[in-house]
Amino acid sequence: MDLRQLNRRAWDRQVEIGNPWTVPVAPEVIAAARTGRWQIRLTPTKPVPAGWLGDVRGRRVLCLASGGGQQGPVLAAAGATVTVFDNSPRQLEQDRRVAQRDGLAIETVEGTMVDLSAFADDSYDLIVNPVSTIFIDDVRTVWKECARVLRPGGSMLVGVVNPVVYCFDLKLMDTTGQLEMRHKLPYSDSNTLTAEEIEDWQQKGLPLEFSHTLEALVGGQLDAGLVITGLYEDHDQPQPGEVLNGYFEKYIAVRSLKMTR
Repeated sequence: MDLRQLNRRAWDRQVEIGNPWTVPVAPEVIAAARTGRWQIRLTPTKPVPAGWLGDVRGRRVLCLASGGGQQGPVLAAAGATVTVFDNSPRQLEQDRRVAQRDGLAIETVEGTMVDLSAFADDSYDLIVNPVSTIFIDDVRTVWKECARVLRPGGSMLVGVVNPVVYCFDLKLMDTTGQLEMRHKLPYSDSNTLTAEEIEDWQQKGLPLEFSHTLEALVGGQLDAGLVITGLYEDHDQPQPGEVLNGYFEKYIAVRSLKMTR
């Protein structure tokens, strides 16, 4: 199974379906960002604290696995030099559409987040990575690559899924609202779903997902040479069948810093 190809096709399909993370920001959002009134999200509901971002004017920003016409265009309108890197051509197309519509300069590059060889060492001041590491199985390599391409003193802002989510039988939860512990962590769709279920996933345009341990999600950043300087939690958007919001926050956002030499 070629995970990269499978999830690329799935996210191309998510653009067609209208997944909220694929819907570009409106022209009014870009206009406001040009006047200094802007915010971005790494997780479903809470905006990134302004202090995590600072003044982005003139800074080189890598929007990692962040296609969809959302974070990249806003940061470009705020004055940053932006590269949007994503595995899905259709997601990158959304960023190009906004750039053309609103007169923004945005570089788009297709690729997988576990391989940032397209970028030189110490080439970005800021990396922005909304929730997306659940779609790859090797998160530690992502952190190592991010630490490599960050300049000393640069920061990385990431959103991740709380691994506890994957302990539950998510199909049962979605269909009946019942919470039943089923899976050991770390969880992997590719090791849990049958071949028939994976085929059904593909037909529905759903990407395969992977949980990661907190040791890999947070400790892995430390092992890569980054220092954690901020963290907050977030819940999901209220929607039919969503029951975990009543028990714990499903998402974690982390800010880390590459120390100066």
